Amino acid sequence: MATPLPAPLLPPVPSPQDQQQKPAYSLAEYNAFQAAHNESNPQNKVKALDDFVAKYPTSDLLRFAYFDYYHAYYAVKNYPKTIEYADKLLALGDKVDFGSRLDALLARAEAFFGGSSDKDFQTPEQLTKARDGAAQGLQMLQTWQKPDKWTDDQFSQQRKSIGVMFNSVAGISESGLKDYKAAVGSYKAALSIDPNDAVTHYRLGAAYLQSTPPDAPAGYWELARAIALKVTGDAQVRAYLRNQILHYQQLSCDKLVDDEVNQLISLAAAGGDRPATLTIPSAEDLKKAQQDTANFMPWLEEGGDQGKTMWMATCGLEYPDVAVRVMDIAPGQGDAITLKVFRGATEEEMKAASAPNMEVHIVGQPEAKRIQKDDYVRFTGTLTGYSQSPFLLTWDNAKVNAEDIPPEKPAPGAKRPARAAPPKK
Repeated sequence: MATPLPAPLLPPVPSPQDQQQKPAYSLAEYNAFQAAHNESNPQNKVKALDDFVAKYPTSDLLRFAYFDYYHAYYAVKNYPKTIEYADKLLALGDKVDFGSRLDALLARAEAFFGGSSDKDFQTPEQLTKARDGAAQGLQMLQTWQKPDKWTDDQFSQQRKSIGVMFNSVAGISESGLKDYKAAVGSYKAALSIDPNDAVTHYRLGAAYLQSTPPDAPAGYWELARAIALKVTGDAQVRAYLRNQILHYQQLSCDKLVDDEVNQLISLAAAGGDRPATLTIPSAEDLKKAQQDTANFMPWLEEGGDQGKTMWMATCGLEYPDVAVRVMDIAPGQGDAITLKVFRGATEEEMKAASAPNMEVHIVGQPEAKRIQKDDYVRFTGTLTGYSQSPFLLTWDNAKVNAEDIPPEKPAPGAKRPARAAPPKK
C-alpha cells in the first residue's frame, strides 16, 4: 500500500455530565471499539472487530470499524475483504469525511492492483467497479487539500503516488474490459507521473497491440522500453516482443527479428518517446518491396530505410536464374565451390565491373567446377547475406543453370569415340 492517508478523527470519549451533547453510543460501546482499534496484530484486530460488530450491529461507530477492517485485511493480503469493507465505508457517502473516502478509494485500488491476476477480479462486475472507483479517486485527488502538518514535498509525493495507482488500476480494469483505447490513455497518464515504471510500459505496449486496429510500432516501442528498464520477467517480455514482430512482418529470415529487437531495446534505453525516424515495416510493406523487382538492387545498394525494407523483404527467398558474370572462383571442400560474381542492370555494366557484388555458394553440383572466370551464368539460390558497405550479397544452396556450364573436356590422350560407319547406299 502507498503511505496511508491520515486516519479519520475518532470521536472523543463521551462525558456523562455533558447531557446536551450526548453521543449516539454508550461508553461501553466506545471502549469496545477502542479495544479493537488499538489491537496491533491484523488477524487479532479482525477478530476483535467481528466481536464488536456482532455486539453492536447498528453502532454509529461502524464507519470507523470499516476503516480498521480494510486496513487490517490489506495487511494480511486478503484483497477481496479489503475491497468489501472499503466499499462499505464508501456506501455511507457524505456521512464520511473527504479524507476517509479518498483513503477507502485508494485502499480499494491497491487491493485490486494486488489481486488483479485472481480470476475473481476479472469478472465484468469487478472490473467495472475497479474502473469507476479509480475514476472517482482521480476526480477527488484534483480537489484534495494538503492535510495539516504535511510539508509541501510530502503532499506532492503522495499525490504522485496516488495518481500513479489510480491511473494504473484504471488501465488494468479497462484492459480487462477490452476498452484498450481508454487503457492506453490511463497508462500514459500514469507514465506522465512516473516515466520509468517498467510494468506500466509493458501494460501500455500490450494495450497498443490489442487495440483495434493495433498500433504495432507504438506497442513494440513500449515493450522495448519495459525491457530496457529491467521489467520483471524481461526474458519472457523479450520473447513476446520477438513473436509479435515476427507475426507482424512474417519474415523468411528469423534472425532479422533478433536484430530488430536488439535495436529497439538499445534505442529505448535512452528514454523518451519513439523516434519519428524509426520504421517497422509491416508484412504488407514487405510484400510490396518483394514485388518491386526493379528496385531490388538499387535499394539494397542505397541502404537507409528503403534498403532495410528491401533486405527484410527478400532475405531467405529463393530467386531463379539470376544472370551474373563470374569474377573469381574459390574451390571448397568436396564438391563445394564459391563463385564471386557481379550482377548489373546491363551487359555493359557487367563487362565494365572490376569487383564482385555477390558471393554464390554451390554444393552438390560438381560439374560447376568447370565454370571459368569471365563466364556468364545463371544461378538459382537463396539470399542469406547482405552488406551495404562494401556492397555484397550472399547466396546459399545455389545451383547453376546446367545450360551455362561448359561441357566436360576430354582427358589428354583419350581416344575419340569411334564414329559410326556411313550407311551403305
